[in-house]
Amino acid sequence: MKNKPSLHVTQTNDGLSVTLQGNWVKETVKALDLAFNALTCNPKTVYTFDLSGIREFDTHGIMLILHYTKKLEIQNCIVLKVGASESLEKLFTVCEQHYPEKKEKPPKEIFILSFLENVGKDIFEGYRTLSYFFAFTGELTQHVITSLLNPLTIRFKATLYHIEQSGARALPIILLTSFLIGIVIAYQGATQLEKFGANIFIVEMVTISAVRELAPLLTAIVVAGRSASAYTAQIGVMKITDEVDAMSSMGFSPWNFLVLPRLFALMISLPLLVFFGDIVSVFGGMVIATTQLDVSFVEFIDRIKETVALKHLIIGLVKAPIFGCVIATIGCFRGFQIDSSTESVGKYTTISVVNAIFWVIAIDAIISVLLTEMGL
Repeated sequence: MKNKPSLHVTQTNDGLSVTLQGNWVKETVKALDLAFNALTCNPKTVYTFDLSGIREFDTHGIMLILHYTKKLEIQNCIVLKVGASESLEKLFTVCEQHYPEKKEKPPKEIFILSFLENVGKDIFEGYRTLSYFFAFTGELTQHVITSLLNPLTIRFKATLYHIEQSGARALPIILLTSFLIGIVIAYQGATQLEKFGANIFIVEMVTISAVRELAPLLTAIVVAGRSASAYTAQIGVMKITDEVDAMSSMGFSPWNFLVLPRLFALMISLPLLVFFGDIVSVFGGMVIATTQLDVSFVEFIDRIKETVALKHLIIGLVKAPIFGCVIATIGCFRGFQIDSSTESVGKYTTISVVNAIFWVIAIDAIISVLLTEMGL
């Protein structure tokens, strides 16, 4: 074949000269592997590839040349290319830019070292997050005190809007959850109390456990799932779209516009939600007491007046604004941690909900232990 590709190697004073001729295209270069494999290399040998004799070419021919020149360079040979036409040089440059690099196999991990490294990273990340949180809560406390001393700076319309979103719209799920909890407590208690003929004690069991512990706790958990995630996502999206930076550059405080209305809204709405939850959970217990233990509604209410102290209701309502403050603080804090990637929105929204629920349960446990030790 007239234009069959060929490869000629000659000795020169500087090293070896490799002359390439013919058509270096897909259909003709397959037979050149053996010729290239015959090229042996001593370190520091200079190979001069003369490309002036190449008439036609495509990426298959260029990649074949690249493959073996790279192989020679790995063996510490010096490779020079001369005589390439302008079009050949352009295609050669493109192929060289997209030539797949050989990935080095990562060293085998040692389990104990990897474990210690991960522990160290987690400790450092936890320390950094904790320091950021303390700084955030300190600045939040300063702005809350400033707002209370200057009530005209409080954005009441925004606060009412968040009361509606986080409070009023959460009411249906709160009522349903509280009603079911009252039913569960009464139903489980009825089975045990009926064995001893102590049916009337279902009143104290349902009322005290609901209004003092379960209604505030479960209401806070539901609100944490709804509001903590919403606050984090809303503030995070505003950070991604640079709305927070724009707000600051225009002289508007993100604290007054984004954080304080949400904080005040939850601290106001959560006690109201807990109060409704108390009523509905007790009503659920009354339904089971009437159907399972023959304790009428009138007897149930009279028993509440006689034996259940008002302090249990007050304790439950006092916990509510504390839970609201915790949920709003964590939701806003995680929102400001979101960076420019949309992936971090989902990450920190999930973390926000988990953190809020955990701290609600932890604080409820701490308050319960303290009040019990105080005899309340």
